[in-house]
Amino acid sequence: MNVGEELQKLNVGEEEFQFSQVVINPETIRAVMINEIVPADPADDFYGGTKAAYMSTTIPLFQKAGIQVNTVQNILDKGIYITNAVKISKTDYTVAKESIEKSLPYLERELALFSNVKVIMLMGDVAKKAFNMISKKETRKNAVPSISTYKLRHSEIFYKGIRIIPSYIMTGKNLLIEKSKFEMASEDIAAMYKLIME
Repeated sequence: MNVGEELQKLNVGEEEFQFSQVVINPETIRAVMINEIVPADPADDFYGGTKAAYMSTTIPLFQKAGIQVNTVQNILDKGIYITNAVKISKTDYTVAKESIEKSLPYLERELALFSNVKVIMLMGDVAKKAFNMISKKETRKNAVPSISTYKLRHSEIFYKGIRIIPSYIMTGKNLLIEKSKFEMASEDIAAMYKLIME
């Protein structure tokens, strides 16, 4: 199944959404990692090719977590799918709430493709916001409490039987500079991997 083609079926408007053009067997996916937003250039996205900027931080995070990967295909082969909450690249420094809302139906559809998911990781505040919007629509309450990520990291949060792990953004050059966030995100990835291997 091509994820991008599946999501494109929902796109009836004029909006320029970016969808992951990746072919996978959805039944093999045990974890979904939701990053914040698509890059301006689709070639920099997780499935954009060997020189994708998003993979320049993602691979070191996995390796720091003790998971030997060198490509996004290696990550998929371990049952982990990575996506972005917002499917429109940003024009300002911050991600507009409107962009999150416009992308929500696509994220919901994307998550629904994977029936065997045990863990969803929310990589950054935008991912956390988007996921809470989805849960609020269904249950009228946030799945993830609106408090700092570092206070939530070791909490056991579940949504519809799926373990939710709030963590830190996994892309951007700043991540390699912010050693503590890099460290914590890699610890969270290691915890996710342990859960899906049980």
